[in-house]
Amino acid sequence: MSKVTRVFLVSLVCLCWFSVANASAFRVGDQGSDVAEIQGQLASMGYDVVADGDFGPATAEAVKSFQASHGMTADGLVGPSTYAALLGKTMPEVSRGSNYISRRVVQSALEYIGTPYVFGGTSPSGFDCSGYVRYVFANAGIYLPRTADAQYEVGTPVSMSELHAGDLVFFSTYEYGPSHVGIYLDDGRFVNAASHGVEIDSLYSSYWSSCYIGARRIM
Repeated sequence: MSKVTRVFLVSLVCLCWFSVANASAFRVGDQGSDVAEIQGQLASMGYDVVADGDFGPATAEAVKSFQASHGMTADGLVGPSTYAALLGKTMPEVSRGSNYISRRVVQSALEYIGTPYVFGGTSPSGFDCSGYVRYVFANAGIYLPRTADAQYEVGTPVSMSELHAGDLVFFSTYEYGPSHVGIYLDDGRFVNAASHGVEIDSLYSSYWSSCYIGARRIM
């Protein structure tokens, strides 16, 4: 891959990160005083919500009920129109950091445990390793190259001792160089689309430790 192409890919990832970091809706995983205000208003209207500032599934269900009762799309997201209908004012900018995006990536990744392995697969009907990683990150608004070796060229290198949830971990398996990729979770565990389907493995197992070649941080 040429230097120009690598710079383009890194720039693209940064652009996508910025757009996600300033996404125009409050949703599951968000926290803070703005969320508490939304919850407080829902509670005052009789919905079973606690104004704790943590946008969880119960808040999402309350939002869906509110949206349905007002003829809106019941998606559980508090965007500008839902916010205005609920609170009667303009919605503030939603600002998120990399921790939020990491949580979204990990949550999405775990949803597909058990999905079968399909060579060349890029959808929940069947994944290969890089197709799985690309699909999961796209769910969080970050668009990666298609293959493991191309994904290895994106992001910032990190050592094994500095791995964080959502980092990409790479292995040299059936051919020299980065030919397999997974998503790091915690405590040496990572999730990947391997021969037995999407599953959680350990970096410290005899097989994976022998072919581990490095990691990249995208977020």
